[in-house]
Amino acid sequence: MDKKQIKAMLKKRILILDGATGTELQKRGMPGGVCPEAWCAQHHQVLQEVQRAYREAGADIIYTCTFGANRLKLGEYGLTDVRDVNERMARLARRAAGPGALIAGDIGPTGRFIEPFGDLPFEEAVAVFKEQVAGLLAGGVDLFVIETMMDIQEARAALLAVKESCAHFTIVTMTYDTSGRTLNGTDPVTALITLQSLGADAVGGNCSAGPEDMQGWIAAMKPYATVPLAAKPNAGLPRLANGITHFDMGAAEFASWGIPFHGAGVNLLGGCCGTTPEHIAAIRAAMAGLSPEPPRRRSLAAVSSARTHLLLEGKQPLFVIGERLNPTGKKQLQQELREGKMSLVRRVAREQEDQGADLLDVNVGVPGIDEPPAMREVIRAVTAAAALPLVIDSPKVATIEAALRLYPGRALINSISGEREKVEKLLPLAAKYGAMFILLPLADGEIPATAAGRAAIVQEVYRAARRFGYTKEDIVVDGLVMTVAANPEAPVEALKTVAWASRTFRCRTVLGVSNVSFGLPERKWLNAAFLVLAQGVGLSMAIVNPAGPELQAVMKAADVLMSRDRQAARYIAAFSGAGSGSEGASPPPPGKETTPAERVYQAILEGNRDDIVALIEAALASVAAGELVNRQMIPAIMRVGEHYEKQTYFLPQLMASAEAMKRGLARLEPLLAASADRPAGKGRIILATVQGDIHDIGKNIVALMLRNHGYEVIDLGKDVAAAEILAAMKKHRPQVVGLSALMTTTMTAMPDVIGAARREGLAVPFILGGAVVTAAYAESFGAAYARDSVDAVRVIGGLLMGDEKKRLQTD
Repeated sequence: MDKKQIKAMLKKRILILDGATGTELQKRGMPGGVCPEAWCAQHHQVLQEVQRAYREAGADIIYTCTFGANRLKLGEYGLTDVRDVNERMARLARRAAGPGALIAGDIGPTGRFIEPFGDLPFEEAVAVFKEQVAGLLAGGVDLFVIETMMDIQEARAALLAVKESCAHFTIVTMTYDTSGRTLNGTDPVTALITLQSLGADAVGGNCSAGPEDMQGWIAAMKPYATVPLAAKPNAGLPRLANGITHFDMGAAEFASWGIPFHGAGVNLLGGCCGTTPEHIAAIRAAMAGLSPEPPRRRSLAAVSSARTHLLLEGKQPLFVIGERLNPTGKKQLQQELREGKMSLVRRVAREQEDQGADLLDVNVGVPGIDEPPAMREVIRAVTAAAALPLVIDSPKVATIEAALRLYPGRALINSISGEREKVEKLLPLAAKYGAMFILLPLADGEIPATAAGRAAIVQEVYRAARRFGYTKEDIVVDGLVMTVAANPEAPVEALKTVAWASRTFRCRTVLGVSNVSFGLPERKWLNAAFLVLAQGVGLSMAIVNPAGPELQAVMKAADVLMSRDRQAARYIAAFSGAGSGSEGASPPPPGKETTPAERVYQAILEGNRDDIVALIEAALASVAAGELVNRQMIPAIMRVGEHYEKQTYFLPQLMASAEAMKRGLARLEPLLAASADRPAGKGRIILATVQGDIHDIGKNIVALMLRNHGYEVIDLGKDVAAAEILAAMKKHRPQVVGLSALMTTTMTAMPDVIGAARREGLAVPFILGGAVVTAAYAESFGAAYARDSVDAVRVIGGLLMGDEKKRLQTD
């Protein structure tokens, strides 16, 4: 069935997705520790029984049993024929479901972090998913579902793999924790903006949450969705009974959420972990006769990063595009870009974010530099350092393509002009990646002298853009201001262009404000006055240095006077409390000169992996290694943990800081070994991902954080049998054992390990974690629980402190 037919179905009714596969296969005899795809190939009658039951329960769409059928996961089980596994599973699903059902090729995560957040190259990830897509296409799937994604970049890689292989309808569902964010800090609306702009035909959530949380996420997305929304919640929370994982929510209670989901605007609804054919039959009955609510808009003026988004609509305050990541006229930045260094790039990105920028302009135009790889390095550095959406600034098509390919969000391109090459090459490229763009009103290298001439180019480029699906919501018109020193009429014509674009053409507008004053003294006053005039005629965005106090002051004042700052909230926040250094006020006075040791602290806090070793070398001239660790490095990594728990930092920053700490400790280790003030070891910890589970991202992060906090960590790896864990406990005598599981089908191995340890008299405390594990589940068999790596450090510290208290009481 082609994409148009599926879209037509969605206009008529809410489509019902199937339910859980793994828990149903376990009920029917699939043991733990096996590759589900391989087991199902050998026991295809069991798999088809499950799929047939979901179809008979009323599911319109049946997922193939290929969640882990990618090269990286299959390789853990010694399987190499990716195409054959996927093709076979697709054909089995088709035969089981029978006529009338839609078969969705199921694509799950690889179990690796993808650049710019991890070590798996983006293009390799795309290639991995393309192998899976090819097999599923050979098996005759009708559509694709990319599900349980915890990393927006991995979701992008999988979506591009499908888009570059076929034109099939594609659903993408992310997995959010109880705070409403993915592991990498992406919220549902941000994910929606990124994925629908990249070409997903439906977006939503699955797993990790029950109906209550998930219907709230659907409701949050609906006002901004240009595509249908999908939901597959769990049947409540897992609990262990008689060695079997159960979910508390029965079919009737699950179906009672059908009306709230309909009210939230869901278009595709099914079930994830713990749901059964009975759950699907009940939700099908609950949704019968309910008319679907289509997407409320055709397009959306919004940009996004991996961790946040910016809506560019309505009567909002002027948006600031930070201009400082442009090397023009900046010798130090030029030199670092030539050398491939990113320290200054990260610092400037963070500074502009702190100074109140809403977006960051990124340019790598240095003579003699190879721009595409340089741009990719800058994207990696900036996305880890700052949360703001990016403006990709280059006159070169190859540079823009390199940025759009890697950037984990919806970018704004600066810019597309009326020049033939830009229209012919950049417009289709922008459309492929779903980027917004700044429309620069010049053609064939000439800048029209009048606003009327510029308006004609804007309309011509817009007509060409419409052929690629663009609307005025996706475009920002540049007023194109030149210096008043060369042409006294230049600012006037720029203002006329802004007025026409905002009031007549009805589009957002932007100006590079500082261009107006080039070649004149005291430029800040000309810039500030021009900015106010531009705001008065409808300017939406300004490319400026956000640290400029004059610009910040007049901008915020003008927003109040033009009723673009409701109740003067931003103005009051900036200027109440004299000398507070609040947002937009003059920059705080420079602090005292930092010492070399303090710069080490700052490097870890900022995740400066590149310079940490050099900074430590400088600090060692005046500070002993042990003192540097105890007074600077450990306090810094603890502060990082505090930021993470408050959600002012997310996983990319946590990982960068942890890696900086790791590199620093590696440099100091020889000195610490010979030093009398070596930090005392805090204890020995064994970590393992339980048998049958090949996911170890979370466990690896926990190991890194524990080592950075002074613990000795013995990491047994993934898919570790209970006997191996017990043998390691007897050999190494740990103070704590940590177990991890990502899947409901493997979490039952946790109590098996703990039970075996207790039977052998090993009274070591256990701590459990993983996406499917809850505090209640861990407590049900006497284990501690940690929700993430930072929490694990805290909980283990508490466990060891408790043991120490017991020892002192005994003594």
